[in-house]
Amino acid sequence: MRKMLLAALSRVLQGPAAAGRTASRVMVASRNYGDFASEATFEIKPCDLHRLEKGPGTTAVMTREEGLQYYKTMQTIRRMELKSDQLYKQKIIRGFCHLYDGQEACCVGIEAAIKPTDHVITAYRAHGFTYTRGVSVREILAELTGRKGGCAKGKGGSMHMYTKNFYGGNGIVGAQGQIFETYNMAALWKLPCIFVCENNRYGMGTSVERAAASTDYYKRGYFIPGLRVDGMDILCVREAVKFAAEYCRSGNGPLVMELQTYRYHGHSMSDPGISYRTREEIQEVRSKSDPITLLKDRMVNNNLASVEELKEIDVAVRKEIEEAAQFATTDPEPPLEELGHHIYFNEPPFEVRGPNQWIKYKSVS
Repeated sequence: MRKMLLAALSRVLQGPAAAGRTASRVMVASRNYGDFASEATFEIKPCDLHRLEKGPGTTAVMTREEGLQYYKTMQTIRRMELKSDQLYKQKIIRGFCHLYDGQEACCVGIEAAIKPTDHVITAYRAHGFTYTRGVSVREILAELTGRKGGCAKGKGGSMHMYTKNFYGGNGIVGAQGQIFETYNMAALWKLPCIFVCENNRYGMGTSVERAAASTDYYKRGYFIPGLRVDGMDILCVREAVKFAAEYCRSGNGPLVMELQTYRYHGHSMSDPGISYRTREEIQEVRSKSDPITLLKDRMVNNNLASVEELKEIDVAVRKEIEEAAQFATTDPEPPLEELGHHIYFNEPPFEVRGPNQWIKYKSVS
């Protein structure tokens, strides 16, 4: 499209003499874009099943438009997290910060399979989900830097980001007792709930093999059916979540889903991530299983996009991230008098006690 616009502009500027030659270039550009396939069918890895007679299919159809959107979204999350890493090392982002690069196929695949009206809650590695739920890069980075323009007005930071039908970013990982109580109630009441375990192979610095006698997390619901999914393949995730959503919406009760994925960064920015695993292990995953590279290869090899077109997306994404980072480092911090604001939703103003009884802050919904 950009080539077509440039060619048309050239024809206007150069006059009638160049019109014939330029029109030819317009037709070539249009034909090149028209030569792409509108969709393609892919073989995907079958899921492991628990208490299910059948699972998701082993083929997936992806349109060109879907592929381009998935690629742009995953690339945006990847670049956003790399920028967050840079801002943290510059001490512009402070406190806890858990990065999501490597796991992009999970949040993007989930969002591709559910409705905007569905409700999502996640743990502390929340930046990717915050973006797929509709919060802009600008608001996410501003929240990380503690600025007024952040999605939580600069008061939540990395672990506490919210938007409509998205309830965090929460600092507490599901404690075992609470998880099993929740499983029990969800099964008793047949709640339409999908429990997702993003298994990135490490609990902080401990590998799953060292921590669990059984690493079949998709079976941990016991009486709740489960799926184990290739979480590095966006199409596997999308198809599995479509299956799970239909299962739950049909009145069958909850379902447990384990997404086998991998994080490239350490547990948090305070963890270099190489004291309990080798650099070679990380590089092997990057070279063989990277979710963005996998999608890119599929699209190019099946004539859904060209390398040049995807490079243009990369350039546009980098520009968006840089502009968002500029905003996140120049937007003002929230004033001290707003410290007590937004404790409750839609409640009359009230006073909040400060560090001592003589200091009070007004709280406005």
